[in-house]
Amino acid sequence: MPTLPREQPGPAQPHQARQMAESFGTDAHRYDQARPGYPDGLVARVVAGSPGPDVLDVGCGTGIAARQFQDAGCVVLGVEPDARMAEFAQARGLQVEVAPFEAWEPAGRAFDVLIAAQSWHWVDPAAGAVKAAQALRPHGRLAIFGHVFEPPAEVAEPFAAAYRRVAPDSPFSNQPARRPLDTYQAGYAKIADKLRETEQFNEPEQWRFDWEQSYTRDQWLNLLPTTGGLTRLRHDQLAEILTAVGHAIDALGGRFTMHYTTLATSAVRADTP
Repeated sequence: MPTLPREQPGPAQPHQARQMAESFGTDAHRYDQARPGYPDGLVARVVAGSPGPDVLDVGCGTGIAARQFQDAGCVVLGVEPDARMAEFAQARGLQVEVAPFEAWEPAGRAFDVLIAAQSWHWVDPAAGAVKAAQALRPHGRLAIFGHVFEPPAEVAEPFAAAYRRVAPDSPFSNQPARRPLDTYQAGYAKIADKLRETEQFNEPEQWRFDWEQSYTRDQWLNLLPTTGGLTRLRHDQLAEILTAVGHAIDALGGRFTMHYTTLATSAVRADTP
């Protein structure tokens, strides 16, 4: 994902950055319209490897992933800390309970699948792993996944320069314009380590899905304001960044192709009480 507006904030403990974690509802409609969905192959693999259709979607946002699982025949309950995002998802037909996952009460319910789509870094990694095990039935599947995407250097470099100029004190401003995929793969490996520590899951699996999507200038400028590094900027700061990025895309002919990698850590709940 783009280094500066990536979903993970600068602090070493992203789940503690609650203001940023709950800033995505600023424009829930734009978020839902602009954000990409998830590979059909990933959804199919999760569903095929699960014992039943009951899905808990942690940090469901506007319901982008949840709707894909509903289309695959699942019954989905969302948990979302941002009431604005939850309201949008509810208006689209998703049942959502408003709470951070760590504080959410299962109330005796158990699920066949627990997913976290582009949201697990906002959850305390140790407490979240334990709670996920508690929420799953034996043999239930946990799937934590998200996109990694880096625009071409011709777009990423002007973005990074503009961000440093308008928000020099941001934790994002000292990051390089692009980061290697290995950085994100290491993050998903750490998720697997936390799952192992619970002793409640079978050996975690690492999945990877590569795909592409073409963006016009307007499509990319519509998506950028929904990313974590930009949701809390002032209007004038955001406008300056979007202008710089727009000029960069114009220089490429008005569009570019984004190479996406969707990474996942998945594990099956052990057959224990």
